[in-house]
Amino acid sequence: MEKTVLKIGALAARSGLTVRALHHYDDIGLLKPSARADSGYRLYNRDDVERLHKIQALRKFGMSLADIATFLASPDAPFADVVSQQIAALDQQIKQASTLREQLTRLQQQMNSDHAPALESWIGALEHMKLYEQYFTPEELKRLPFWQQEARRNAVWRGMVDEVKTLIAHGVPFSSAEAGALALRWMETLEHDTAANPEFARRMTIMMQDDRLSQRHSPIPQDVQQYIGESFNERKMTLYAKYLNAEEMQYIRVNSRKYFHEWLALLVKVHAQMESGVAANHPEMQALAREWMRLFRARAGSHPDTQSRIRLAHESEPELLKGTWVSPATLAYIRQAVAACEQA
Repeated sequence: MEKTVLKIGALAARSGLTVRALHHYDDIGLLKPSARADSGYRLYNRDDVERLHKIQALRKFGMSLADIATFLASPDAPFADVVSQQIAALDQQIKQASTLREQLTRLQQQMNSDHAPALESWIGALEHMKLYEQYFTPEELKRLPFWQQEARRNAVWRGMVDEVKTLIAHGVPFSSAEAGALALRWMETLEHDTAANPEFARRMTIMMQDDRLSQRHSPIPQDVQQYIGESFNERKMTLYAKYLNAEEMQYIRVNSRKYFHEWLALLVKVHAQMESGVAANHPEMQALAREWMRLFRARAGSHPDTQSRIRLAHESEPELLKGTWVSPATLAYIRQAVAACEQA
């Protein structure tokens, strides 16, 4: 018998099991002590403790006691694999704990802001965090300014939401100059907070439409989203009106927002091609350019003069591109691809 042994009470205390459980393991032959004291106490040596560790590890993987006995009876039992699985499980727990710590840190930052969150806000914040994590990878979230949840950034968005609510409450039409200026500021902030990446903007749009978010306390109420969308569109219409006649304006008003999701999905693809360094005359980019022109005609009409006037508006009114995730570089890239298509 080894010099170092544990009595059953000591083993129970150090393993987290009850004495009764160890008695049961002994009764069914799963873990029999290697020796007994003169007084009759069960004594467990190093090999016994090693076997108990294996038993407990296998229990955590959902194996029954009978299956554990069969597994351990095999001389070739691959227990090293079980240890590896335990390590992997611990790694996952550490990752989850780290994520939880980050979430609690963000909540702490909210509490340190001017308006500490109420209980419902705590619950809502956790639900929203979970949704964000389902639409963005951890690496992507680190690239997004909005995810940093700084008190100052939270205050900016709360302030803009309150401004919109005030305009709505006072009956200020979305077509007013005041609403238009706020809508532009809103969209520019959103463009910045999504790292000017249209793919992130697309996923944010889908996330905001998620039933799980809309059925709970949404961070941006539906009426606020709608007001901003209509106001931002109206502001663009005012700029286009400097260059288009009444008939052209009527057409573009009817069709300007019909293809929003198609435009955004296409912009995502174009942005990815440009970021990857794909040449404008590459066949894949030319295919996207043809799709771009199809949507352009659907939105603006097929008359060449109208299309020319819209291009002139974009060249003369840089504010038309603000808050749209279409940078001047992106627009130039698309125009090169379109020109390459026309020459082909």
